[in-house]
Amino acid sequence: MNDMNLPTDPQHEKSTTGAPGTGTWTPDGEVLSAPHETAVLDAICTVYDPEIPVNIYELGLIYAVDITDDGDIRVEMTLTAPGCPSAQELPEQVREAVQKLPGARNVTVETVWDPPWNPGRMSEEARLSLNMF
Repeated sequence: MNDMNLPTDPQHEKSTTGAPGTGTWTPDGEVLSAPHETAVLDAICTVYDPEIPVNIYELGLIYAVDITDDGDIRVEMTLTAPGCPSAQELPEQVREAVQKLPGARNVTVETVWDPPWNPGRMSEEARLSLNMF
């Protein structure tokens, strides 16, 4: 299993680790490799908070991504606040974006509250976009 625990360092760049595993067989016999972490993070970066014009990865809302060799993907994320009006839609948008990746099998997104999100988790790019120097 590839396990990527994202650091709390807002300067963190998307990381890559070893090659994907053996993959999943399609009904016509084609082997699909499990998506690579970079592809999963790229998919997550297409999801934006509707109230903030920054993608949720740059906002620091993604805490961990686990990918099995068979293509099962688990994303651990948080929200900016427990009462976030997007609490239902953002995790589902993440699941849908990741599920579209070739080789993705079962995608689950878990919303967690520990550690709580704070603006210090945002990337430098997000801070610049929001004029939060």
